[in-house]
Amino acid sequence: MRLLLLLCLPLFAFAQTAPPYQVKFTTEKIKIDGVLDEQTWAAIPTIGTFWQYFPSDTLKAVYKTEVKLTFDDKNIYVSAKCHAQHKNYVVLSYRRDYRAGSNDNVSFIFDTFNDRTNAFLFGTNPLGVMREALLYNGATDNTFFSEFWDNKWTAESKIYDNYWTTEVAIPFTTLRFKEGTTQWLFKSYRFDTQINEQSTVVQIPQNQLIMNLGYSIPIVFEKPLRKTGANISLIPYIAAGNSQDFVNRNNPNNGTRFNVGGDAKIAVTSGLNLDLTVNPDFSNVEADRQIINLTRFDINLPEQRQFFLENSDLFSGFGSYVINPFLPPQGNLGGAGNQILSPFFSRQIGIAKDSTTGLGVPNRIVYGARLSGKLDDNWRIGLLNAQTADDEFKGISGANFAVASVQRKVFSRSNIAAIFVNKQTLHPEMGRNLSSFNRVGGLEYNFTSRDSRWQGKAYYHQSFSENKQKDAFANGFSLMYSVLKYTFRWAHDWVGKGYDAEVGFVPRKDFLRINPTLGFSFYPRTRLVNRYSVGVALEQYSMPNVGVTDRTAGPFLSMSFQSSARMLLSLNQNYTYLFSDFDALRSNGKLPSLRKGGSYTYYNASLNYFSDQRKKWWLFAQPLIGQYYDGTIVSLAGSINYRYQPYIALAMNFTYNRINLPIGDNNVFLLGPRLDWTFSKKVFLTTFLQYNSQFENMNVNTRFQWRFAPVSDFFLVYIDNYNTVNGQSRNRSIQAKLTYWFNL
Repeated sequence: MRLLLLLCLPLFAFAQTAPPYQVKFTTEKIKIDGVLDEQTWAAIPTIGTFWQYFPSDTLKAVYKTEVKLTFDDKNIYVSAKCHAQHKNYVVLSYRRDYRAGSNDNVSFIFDTFNDRTNAFLFGTNPLGVMREALLYNGATDNTFFSEFWDNKWTAESKIYDNYWTTEVAIPFTTLRFKEGTTQWLFKSYRFDTQINEQSTVVQIPQNQLIMNLGYSIPIVFEKPLRKTGANISLIPYIAAGNSQDFVNRNNPNNGTRFNVGGDAKIAVTSGLNLDLTVNPDFSNVEADRQIINLTRFDINLPEQRQFFLENSDLFSGFGSYVINPFLPPQGNLGGAGNQILSPFFSRQIGIAKDSTTGLGVPNRIVYGARLSGKLDDNWRIGLLNAQTADDEFKGISGANFAVASVQRKVFSRSNIAAIFVNKQTLHPEMGRNLSSFNRVGGLEYNFTSRDSRWQGKAYYHQSFSENKQKDAFANGFSLMYSVLKYTFRWAHDWVGKGYDAEVGFVPRKDFLRINPTLGFSFYPRTRLVNRYSVGVALEQYSMPNVGVTDRTAGPFLSMSFQSSARMLLSLNQNYTYLFSDFDALRSNGKLPSLRKGGSYTYYNASLNYFSDQRKKWWLFAQPLIGQYYDGTIVSLAGSINYRYQPYIALAMNFTYNRINLPIGDNNVFLLGPRLDWTFSKKVFLTTFLQYNSQFENMNVNTRFQWRFAPVSDFFLVYIDNYNTVNGQSRNRSIQAKLTYWFNL
């Protein structure tokens, strides 16, 4: 019996519930300067004890992290004293919204509705650089982390010989919560680069993410929380610029333009928010990093536009995701999204197909409104309506987009959700093959156990269009069981031939996909390796009356090193049946395509590797080598990165593909040097070049930002695209934008 108890101790340790932390009310005015000299901080206790998450998950942190909380009528305050070996900290730059990995920082997470599903994250580092994010779906995967959300709060830090301190003030108007509540859930975690330690105030097993909301502690406020009066923010902008399209000189958008518009955020209740936008301008949004897509299907990129971000999971969280628990997270490196399909993808609003070229082009949004958030502890709703404008030059009709979703919490961390999406084309006669409407309805069940060992989803969607289609459905199921020693995940998706979600992301139809994964993890704790996992994975697509069309299967080895470097090595057997012609050489039709009806079995090896990002020089690499259809491929993608902290971050992003097939050979490459120069916490300059041989294009993008007040900015953006064959400019623009955040 004693032996059995000893064996179970680690499980009991992770299952323990910490006692509630009492958050005292203060009347003292706290100056946010990073110096913890107020009497309030001296009088209140530290919240919990920090435990290691890496390199071990069973020991207390080597150096203490002392976190304290207090509040007044307007703000909740957080302080942290982070003890360290010395003061040679790693700080990537002055850029806001850094990712936590491989630099010194501390993060604070507030689950304001105690549902262990949605939360607000705030973080700072030794230089007082801030970051904020929204967490959803329990933060059980890196996918469920929205780093582009922005809001008003303040923080400052100060460095001492053997520790650094930080002070944070978060207005209650920034958060959403139930009025009159006395309890939230809270967690904090810290990255200490000097001893390469990650620690958290709640003990978390390493097979779960450090931000997982299932591992939190209750905090109890000394008195109920109240609304602080009208919570209304106005964010107007003025913008001016000049654009020149040298290919289509009759483009009506050529010349100088002046725009005025803005956003508003109105707290209808303390948990429900109304977002409004009129004539929004997204010229300040950072341009997407280009990707050479070797697949036959579209890829998606993350939403960055502020209007669409808060409670975004209520709209874009439906559908099916690729989740690989053994794949190293990509952090800020960008790249393709990992959705199999979604009935609603917000980037479809503001993008339309040019009737002459068939390519996606920007389409002006006239207005938009979003009502989203919590009705009470169990119910969440999302309502969205947006209107786009006609563009006669491009043959684009304006359209109205409406989305309604509702989510009901069940059990401890699960929910049932429904969504309805409607696109109404206002003038379908303006373009070719435009339908007057497209609609999708869906029902989903999302399951997460209290201890996060079990996670799963079941969904069913039905589409409706003007031309009634057979098999206009999509459904799927996934279930994952994950503990320290092993992980098993099953997922399948079945999408009918007639499923049509014009406002969603549906890269392919008429298929049955299965995706089982099994992996076993070991923890040698040697001087080199912290953890390694071995397993096997299969992803297979089948079509009715055709059979298997795509399959990738094989073993993998995932390794996490004590240095914080990590890698995933996969050996792949691939099978592809072409049900349409495919430009496998990525030549844009200049070289022959592989013909419809061909079937190919081929083998290759791929690696996903991140070096130690605490170093000034670090590497991200994704090599692929082996067979490719009926030929061979040598591919290398990644980036070489250099940091001169805290001012300059320099990256050379690259993709090179050497493809050799019997129908021809081609070298396709993409080079993109990127300079991020942060002069201070208020002034930033980002510039990058992207040379894409596939499209024979050189893109120049420069963005200057001056944050002259909290969440208020001046932007100056210059974009130029050159044809690399003749050296002539395809299009060029320069845009200036001024935006200011008013709290009423």
